[in-house]
Amino acid sequence: MKNEYDFSKMKGIKNPYAKYLKKQITIRIAGDTVEYFKKMSTETGITYQNLIDMYLTECAVKNKKLHYGFK
Repeated sequence: MKNEYDFSKMKGIKNPYAKYLKKQITIRIAGDTVEYFKKMSTETGITYQNLIDMYLTECAVKNKKLHYGFK
């Protein structure tokens, strides 16, 4: 392993993995919903934030729609 690396020639090169990075946001979620995912977290060993992300990703991929009278 080198003591120093020269990254000066890396300017302008985009990170190919940037589109896979998660974006931090603030969102309001009902307390009961958070508790549901926290309980599931203890059962699965997956953090509740990741469980929520996984569920929302599944909804987006499957193009799920709400059926509560919302349009």
